[in-house]
Amino acid sequence: MTLIAADFGKLGRSTLMSVASMLALAILAPVLVAALRADSIPAVKLNADQIAPRAIEELTGRNVTRDYAYAWRDLAAASESARADLLNDYFTGFAKDKLVRRIADQQKTGVRIRYIDHGHNVRALFYAPDGGEMQLVDNAQLEIEIRDGSKIIYREKVKRQYLVLMTPGADRWFVRSLDQMADHP
Repeated sequence: MTLIAADFGKLGRSTLMSVASMLALAILAPVLVAALRADSIPAVKLNADQIAPRAIEELTGRNVTRDYAYAWRDLAAASESARADLLNDYFTGFAKDKLVRRIADQQKTGVRIRYIDHGHNVRALFYAPDGGEMQLVDNAQLEIEIRDGSKIIYREKVKRQYLVLMTPGADRWFVRSLDQMADHP
């Protein structure tokens, strides 16, 4: 024990400050990553003017909008890093299964897909009388990059339309189905 104390005495003030700084950075890194991730939430605008058979409450509309934005944030992060576990918070059912398979394929080939999200105009079509599901049409503006390592092998700005089914959970809405609709001329 005396030897350890003597060794610390020889380290000097600058070395101790460096060690303390690295320790603080290691502790704060997860907080910083979460903060940066929260800042990259895509813009989602929800129009529920013609929803049937029932209207949605203001709070429900805000929650669906927020959770759909978080789902796209997580989809982009999962695709770029090839980490299917990033889909766990906002995807379930068919949507999650399909995305997990796509990420597994990416891992096999070494190719990564990067989504640069330029926003979503979402129209609510159906809200079940019991509140158990909501169907949406999303007009998304995306930039898609396909990368092989650090090399971009394909890049395109696209407008895509998705048919979305969301269902409520205990504390959030989940994307249960996310299907790209056929392009319209």
